[in-house]
Amino acid sequence: MDDEQQQSDKAARQQALERRVRQLEGLWLREHKAAESSRRQLRRRVVVQDLARDPGDEDSWLTVYLDMLTLLLVLLVVMLAFAGKGPQQRLQELLDQAPVVTAVPPPAEEPAEADGEPRPENPLAGLDTSGLGKDIEVIVNQSSVSFRISSEIIFPPADAELSLAGLQVLQRLIPVLTSSDHRITVVGHTDSLPINTRRFPSNWELSGARAGSVVRYLEANGIDSARLSAVGHADTRPLAPNSTPDGRAQNRRVELILEKPAP
Repeated sequence: MDDEQQQSDKAARQQALERRVRQLEGLWLREHKAAESSRRQLRRRVVVQDLARDPGDEDSWLTVYLDMLTLLLVLLVVMLAFAGKGPQQRLQELLDQAPVVTAVPPPAEEPAEADGEPRPENPLAGLDTSGLGKDIEVIVNQSSVSFRISSEIIFPPADAELSLAGLQVLQRLIPVLTSSDHRITVVGHTDSLPINTRRFPSNWELSGARAGSVVRYLEANGIDSARLSAVGHADTRPLAPNSTPDGRAQNRRVELILEKPAP
């Protein structure tokens, strides 16, 4: 008997909601028609001198009123849809509609070592290169730092004696070199134009003599000679084609390569 009474009450409530929905639908249609009729009448009353005024202000209240009726109708339709379902079913629907939150683990820190080998250190660590100026180009490699200087700045043409400008440029490098214990390899490079003098029979002798001049200057300014070495590569390591004057000028250079001493 109790179950039958509950079913009867539920059916009665559902029928009442349906009647109320139909009534609201009819009311909404009547109000919508009345609002449209009011809009048409208001438009007919607009005169030419009122064109500067916003026409939407006169019937804005009708729009708000119709919106409220529409929202109320939607609310009653939703209530009617829920009336025929049990509490457990409605709860399950709400749970199904809830967004799924997935826990994202924090990113794992990169290991200090990869494949059992320590990560390479920054070769510029501890070196202050801010005062070198534009005449010295700094090239950072994986395990070394190169200071590249044009030979035209520090040497006269076809000569290995340091010029006054070259001495000034190298002097700016001394504080950087003395602040570390890196090995220093001075490498001389030339272009491909041949040279044949009594002192320099070829570009090999010229590039080696220029590297040696820089090494002697560094040693005279306090750099430990055990850290120094000089190498001449002649024209075998070009940076640019030797077919143009600009390319040959780039290839005439001296590089000071700093390498971290082996542990």
